[in-house]
Amino acid sequence: MADQPTTQRTHSFLRFAIALQTLTIFCQAVSAGLLLTVSYGQTLHGIGARVMYGAAMLYVLAAVLAWKPGGGSPRSIWHATGFLVLASVQVVLGIAHVPSVHVPLGVLMFALSVLALARQWGPARGLAPRGPGA
Repeated sequence: MADQPTTQRTHSFLRFAIALQTLTIFCQAVSAGLLLTVSYGQTLHGIGARVMYGAAMLYVLAAVLAWKPGGGSPRSIWHATGFLVLASVQVVLGIAHVPSVHVPLGVLMFALSVLALARQWGPARGLAPRGPGA
């Protein structure tokens, strides 16, 4: 079993990775708006796509570290890997210029990332006090 400081560090890294991923996806939405209004929007959106993909890979790494040395659940690895697959599909759709799927998938990815962030930053499962009738 991992010691407490290691567990705390790996879970902090996982939180950081999810927060970074969520922030980069939000920035992608902003740069998509700029894509329609300014000349450098396409460059910004392209750079943002690479950063977002890197953040998704960092999320996978953080999930693996939180699981193996950190003693956490392997469920985070599945979430992170699924997100990396979605990010890969998103990149392909963006390169192929298929906005009818690219935009809704981006919205879905942002929602899923916010959900993962809320789940990671929320109260620990099983530790919340149960009231009467719960």
